[in-house]
Amino acid sequence: MGIFDFLSGEFIDVIHWTDDTRDTMVWRFEREGHEIKYGAKLTVREGQAAVFVHEGQLADVFTPGLYMLETNNMPILTTLQHWDHGFKSPFKSEVYFVNTTRFSDLKWGTKNPIMCRDPEFGPVRLRAYGTYTVKVADPALFLTEIVGTDGEFTMDEISYQIRNIIVQSFSRIVAGSGIPVLDMAANTADLGKLVATEISKVVAEYGLTIPEFYIENISLPEAVEAAMDKRTSMGIVGNLDNYMKFNAAEAMGAENSAMAASMGAGMGAGMGMAMAQQTQAGPWGARPAASAPAAQTPPPPPVEHVWHIAESGETKGPYSKAEMGQMAAKGALKRETFVWTPGQDGWLKAEEVTELAQLFTIAPPPPPPGA
Repeated sequence: MGIFDFLSGEFIDVIHWTDDTRDTMVWRFEREGHEIKYGAKLTVREGQAAVFVHEGQLADVFTPGLYMLETNNMPILTTLQHWDHGFKSPFKSEVYFVNTTRFSDLKWGTKNPIMCRDPEFGPVRLRAYGTYTVKVADPALFLTEIVGTDGEFTMDEISYQIRNIIVQSFSRIVAGSGIPVLDMAANTADLGKLVATEISKVVAEYGLTIPEFYIENISLPEAVEAAMDKRTSMGIVGNLDNYMKFNAAEAMGAENSAMAASMGAGMGAGMGMAMAQQTQAGPWGARPAASAPAAQTPPPPPVEHVWHIAESGETKGPYSKAEMGQMAAKGALKRETFVWTPGQDGWLKAEEVTELAQLFTIAPPPPPPGA
């Protein structure tokens, strides 16, 4: 290799950056002690910007394109160096490539609940989370305000600060919006626009912008959500008094069914014992002398019905048949009074029920009018 080839290799004549990461915001072109050759090629790809820093001072900023580094393409650096148009020697300068694409799918959330005053529930605590995107709008300002001399600056180094700005702005806007908690889900889009506008004012001082901001969820504490679920259930039930009466009637019907099942089981057991006794008898029905006659099991007592009365849109009861007889004698139970008992198909008039019609044959009917 000749001396001229060695000297040409000492100078950088191609400057470019291909990013193979997803979180690098700024990358410094490593010169490794070499100088930049006058007339070198600078390649700035789409989604990038190249910033030249000369002796600690920010010089030229290059947008996407292919450049020949000459005095006419570097006006600020030429002024700082007092170069004339005949400049041909190499120079030393730091080159920072800034990623100007959007950094998407960034998470934010409230670490602690936000205290708000709701017009319906009073003081409440809210939590929220969502996503946002960040983009470098002013590479020179971002480099001077945030990056400094960092050779490789990633999104993680500033995401925590941006999340703090988001939570602060979100808390202030939600607390002062006056939107009821129950209506916030329908207004997340408008709230997101307000928060994004507020955040953009702050991050613009860093050379950044927030193109997109989304509120995915706004939630209440678990205890409050449980209370709201109970309130919703009460609204679905409607009339609580009728609901309790309905539950009591169903429970009584289930209890009577269980009683009938147990009685049936008792009858089955009695029949089984009788069959066993017949089996132990002789071929002509003669029982062995040593076996004593088995005591017969009495039949189960009859099931007494209980009755409900409907008067003036209300249900009263349950009453036993004896109590129904007393009310019939006093005139509180009439023939046209609607009654119901578990197992009966709907409400019937008392005179239409055979078991109750007997109560009115014993007690004389009311005297005719004018008698």
